[in-house]
Amino acid sequence: MKARTARIWSWVHKWTSLVSTVFLLLLCLTGLPLIFHHEIDAALGYAPKPEAHQLGAQKLSIEAIGRAALADHPGSVLQYLAWDKDEPASVTAFTNTAVDGAPDNAVVKSFDAYTGRPLGLVGVGPMLIVLKLHTDVFLGQPGKLFMGAMGLLFMLAIVSGVVLYWPFTRRLNFATIRAEKSRRIVWLDWHNLLGVITVVWALVVGGTGVINTLAEVMLNQWKSTELAAMVAPYAGRPAPSHLASLDAVVGNAMKAAPGMDVSFIAFPGTPFTSSHHFAAFMRGDTTLTARVVKPVLLDGENASVAAAGELPLYLKALLVSQPLHFGDYGGMPLKIIWALLDGLTIVVLGSGLYLWWVRRKKTRRVARPAAPVLRLTS
Repeated sequence: MKARTARIWSWVHKWTSLVSTVFLLLLCLTGLPLIFHHEIDAALGYAPKPEAHQLGAQKLSIEAIGRAALADHPGSVLQYLAWDKDEPASVTAFTNTAVDGAPDNAVVKSFDAYTGRPLGLVGVGPMLIVLKLHTDVFLGQPGKLFMGAMGLLFMLAIVSGVVLYWPFTRRLNFATIRAEKSRRIVWLDWHNLLGVITVVWALVVGGTGVINTLAEVMLNQWKSTELAAMVAPYAGRPAPSHLASLDAVVGNAMKAAPGMDVSFIAFPGTPFTSSHHFAAFMRGDTTLTARVVKPVLLDGENASVAAAGELPLYLKALLVSQPLHFGDYGGMPLKIIWALLDGLTIVVLGSGLYLWWVRRKKTRRVARPAAPVLRLTS
């Protein structure tokens, strides 16, 4: 590599790292407990626990679960019903003051699928604060887009670091730590080594993080294009005067998507559907197909299937990237690996900041003019 090229890449690596480091440290520090958020919520008592039932017990109808959710919050309306693949004995209900009510005003509660009894609120407790810090630093969509920009800078810092790795370490054996050198050199060796070890993970987590910050933008794009095309034949139809049976909605949706189960139902007027239709989002039974859902639109008054289709590629990428970002694919072993790599990345970021500070102090010391020497003559 030519000296000028190396200087350019060094400048890119330096400033992309410096601009994003503080925010990336925040992301890594908040991301570490979020990897284990299910376990932490359970340990702190914030995770609803399904009740024990006898073998062969019959689940309530979906309609009965919906009535139980509304009875638990009088005066509210249902926005969504959701089923966790790992918790088949419970149903999560989203109620709000209006079908298009703000997400922050929604009450999310789990209900027993066999008795309809409320099991507890979902998504409450200290981990919710950690999640808000991680995703948007309490600034809403502008905060998400800002953190996404920091993620892009992080990825550019990674790429520039990889480009610089070989020219600056070509005379050293891999994983060499020059312990006999100065503290700065030792930390430089550790910075380079840990950076190489975590490079693939950092690119995956950084890339999925950037995608996740665009979730609202992607959803709005889908609503204005694919969803608009699906409901176009029903344009001008009013909101349902009465809602169809939820059992009919689920049954017809499963007929329209054979071999798939319902992941969640969006009620008419919510952001995931039109003002006249239920939207049932269907999932498969494998690790991947359980994440990439298929939308089925059903008439809000009679539950007849209005349209079914596939999500666009960008929404599929979003749905796959969300659990991958937190290592939520391979159970506890993958979570532990994610946590270890997250910890190493914190060391890489901290050591990079230290190396910049030491070099800056050295440069300022060299640039400072020497004090004049007073010579006495006789």
